[in-house]
Amino acid sequence: MNKVFLVGNVGRDPEVKYLDQSKVVATFPVATTERGFTAPDGTVVQPQTEWHRIVAWGHSAKFVEQYIKCGNKVFIEGKLSTRSWVDSAGVTRYTTEVVVLNIESMMAKPKEEEAPAPTNPPF
Repeated sequence: MNKVFLVGNVGRDPEVKYLDQSKVVATFPVATTERGFTAPDGTVVQPQTEWHRIVAWGHSAKFVEQYIKCGNKVFIEGKLSTRSWVDSAGVTRYTTEVVVLNIESMMAKPKEEEAPAPTNPPF
């Protein structure tokens, strides 16, 4: 099973490209960080940050274009995909990406978008 779940912060505004009328792709980096800690023996383990290349297609890319910006916290469900290409010097290069299956913004909604509190108790 090829499944990835990430919760992290968007490192740069997404780059969105329309390949034709029906194909759209968005790419952006996401940083995930494991917290540091002090082991029982006193060893200090520093926080570790990993950067992930994210690729969204279709409806997910349109969602990204509209709602995802640099600094946003996101939840991503996806799959790993490795691809290769030959650069201008003739060297074969590889990259591993997370292809989005589902993406959600974890940003708090502004107060004006929240439903108003009921004025009378429901009983």
